[in-house]
Amino acid sequence: MLPLTSIALQLIISIGLLNVWILRFNKKTPYRGGVATTMKEEFLQYGLPVWACYVVGFWKILSAVLLVLGIWIPVLILPSAILILFLMLAAVTMHLMIRDPLKKAMPAFLVLVMSGAVIVINNP
Repeated sequence: MLPLTSIALQLIISIGLLNVWILRFNKKTPYRGGVATTMKEEFLQYGLPVWACYVVGFWKILSAVLLVLGIWIPVLILPSAILILFLMLAAVTMHLMIRDPLKKAMPAFLVLVMSGAVIVINNP
């Protein structure tokens, strides 16, 4: 049986990622990189091609879904959490590269930390 802390973190991470990549994909938020108002614009702010947005989005949505499924299929937890950790490390790095205020990188940083916690909890 999974620790309740892990389940809670898995759900928080997954809901957050799905919210950003599905519900808020084309909406302005205070955490978008640079002066971007949509996810595609944000990737352009980072100097990345639009297709990269869709590749990253695919991996973030897939890992979020697998992290939820990990509640019932625990073997999915570690690979999903590790992938999310690396994706969030890249996101924080991108915010820092374009000199965004730290506030804009904070959501990615928090998801990075929560993913690390899921890895530690599930890898005794």
